Amino acid sequence: MSRKNFVTGATGFVGSNLALQLIERGEKVKALVRPGADLSALKDLDVEIVEGDLLDQEVLRKGMEGCDRVYHVAASYALWAADYTPMYQANVEGTRKICQCAWDVGVQRIVYTSTVGCIGLPKQKDSRGRVIPTDESALAEESQMSNPYKHSKWLAEKVALEFARKGVPVVVVNPSAPVGPRDVKPTPTGQVIVDFLNRAMPAYLETGLNWVHVRDVAEGHILAAEKGLIGERYILGNQDGNWTMKETLDVLAELTGTPAPGFRSPYWLAYAAAVISEGISKITRRHPKAPIGGVKMAKYMMFFDPAKAVQQLSLPQTDPRIAFEDAIRWFRDHGYVGAE
Repeated sequence: MSRKNFVTGATGFVGSNLALQLIERGEKVKALVRPGADLSALKDLDVEIVEGDLLDQEVLRKGMEGCDRVYHVAASYALWAADYTPMYQANVEGTRKICQCAWDVGVQRIVYTSTVGCIGLPKQKDSRGRVIPTDESALAEESQMSNPYKHSKWLAEKVALEFARKGVPVVVVNPSAPVGPRDVKPTPTGQVIVDFLNRAMPAYLETGLNWVHVRDVAEGHILAAEKGLIGERYILGNQDGNWTMKETLDVLAELTGTPAPGFRSPYWLAYAAAVISEGISKITRRHPKAPIGGVKMAKYMMFFDPAKAVQQLSLPQTDPRIAFEDAIRWFRDHGYVGAE
């Protein structure tokens, strides 16, 4: 009998890749989706759709019945919103209800998808002046939560770990910056590639990210369910993926033949533009082009060390260049890129 999995967030980037990998393993997937949600990420996948909300315990319990594992990937993500209350409800209270319902129906393992934003930021540099990546032992402080999304995910991770301390079989994974195929929306990281390909990036703000192939992240979820220890956190990243934005753009230029933007925007200029942009959004109620939360995040070199997941889970380490090649090909093949 094939294993049954209940997946939230399957219409998203990581979730759809996770659903694909589970199906390829011969497992069954029940996908929780909001009524009226865009199902384009699932159109080629044989999944059972469960319509409902993260806060609807009746739907959750019924959907999870008979399932062996729950993968809670869904999250409300936005760096700006007119009202952040729904985000906190979905991310924090939604996680609480997912864990409680999974416990109630006797699910064997729950994998909660957090973010490296809940890991302590790197503060030390080596002898060459390079930022030293941090790992799961680095605890993030509330003051590090530079926007409501990160703050809500920080609170949600605390909820998941509290359930683990009670004996609920919860394992936490902290993906870094995934890239690759099936980025339908696209995500903010995917948008970097799309903007680059469309030559819509006249300047860049220097920052640092840990890039990882989305397939490795999806595989990491499954490995966490199989090998992860209850109550532990695992960074799903790549040991060779800590790149500055300039290094990232240089790789994109090499892979595509498109010149990288030459102007590096100073932080103060980007922050000032974000303040003005959000000021306009308060009037228009439309999403700002440059949210303050995004600029604040870019101030730090977000370099992380996934050694724990590599050693304990056997997390794959696909060359990040391959991840970018796969993402570029997918965006081009699916109409995200104009005439180059």
